[in-house]
Order: sequence, then structure tokens, then C-alpha cells
Amino acid sequence: MLELACATSNNHKLKEFQQASGPDVAVRGCPSKDCPETGNTFEANALQKALCYSSACRAEWLFADDSGLEVDALGGAPGILSARFAGSDGDDAANNRLLLRRLADVPRERRTARFVCAIALLRHGEPAATFRGEVEGLVLRRHSGRGGFGYDPLFHYAPLGKSFGRLTAQAKWEHSHRGKAYKAMLKWFRERQ
Repeated sequence: MLELACATSNNHKLKEFQQASGPDVAVRGCPSKDCPETGNTFEANALQKALCYSSACRAEWLFADDSGLEVDALGGAPGILSARFAGSDGDDAANNRLLLRRLADVPRERRTARFVCAIALLRHGEPAATFRGEVEGLVLRRHSGRGGFGYDPLFHYAPLGKSFGRLTAQAKWEHSHRGKAYKAMLKWFRERQ
């Protein structure tokens, strides 16, 4: 049984990782920590978060992710600032409102975007590997669906013809950036057994 500690204070993310793990993988949470995220990339922030959590969450294997939405018409914003797009006191609703305001005059064909996830994996507190997942889509003009979290109800995924906010948890995981990065990490483990 592979045991992984997940360094996150976001219960939605932790639940996704737990639900996606097979019977041979156990994912547990860590005590919540306020960690700096001052890197210039998703990978740098994921590593910074993993190292921060590792001091309080003892585990052989610990991983952290950093993820967000890159919108082409906004030069890649909100990017690594996705969770704090509307300010440090902002929430998902405030972030979504700001995104829609910034894209108000942008036509559909220029509303291209991608979700990005980077996972940093530590072994005994030392960096072991990083993994990246991306998924392309369009930013809608209004919310579609009540599922998911963050920007999910605004992110239209053309291959399924619906927003991430309308996908089941299983379908979202199958196609999402976080799912792709996590599957890459599990593949890495299985290739080393």
C-alpha cells in the first residue's frame, strides 16, 4: 500500500485526490498551514508549499499541488494568482466576478484558457519529482453548473460540450488538469516498483 500525505488546506482538492486513488493508494491530509506562495511558476509554488508542510506533516511521501487558470486574452492571468485574483480576502465568487468583468468585451473565439496543475513530490522532506497536467477550454460569459469549485462553472470543456461545473466528480477527474498531474505521479510510482 502506497501512503501519501497531501499538503493542502483545500478540502475539495483533498477529497478529489482521495476519491481518485485506487485501493493500493491511501491519501491522508495534513494539519493546515499558512505557507508562502511566492514562486513565479506553478511548479515553484507547489514545491514551496510541499516543503512548508513537510516540517509539520511527517511522512515518507508528501505531495502538494498548485493550480490555476491561465486566460490567453489576459496574458495568462490569473495564473499563479488564481486563488487570490480578487485579493487575499477574495473567495471563489469574487474571483469569478472579476474574471467575467475583465473579459466582458472579449469575443468567444478569444476567450481561450487552460487549467494548469503542478504537483511537487517529496520523499522524507527532500524533492523527488514534479508533475504537470493541463486542459484546454474557453471561459464562458456566465456560470454553468453548480459542481466543482473555483472557476469550474466558467470553464467550458469542448470535448464533453459542458463546463467543469456540470461534470460529475468522476468525469471531471478523468479530464482535469489535477487528474492528469496526479495520474502522472502515480504512474511514476508504479514504474519504480
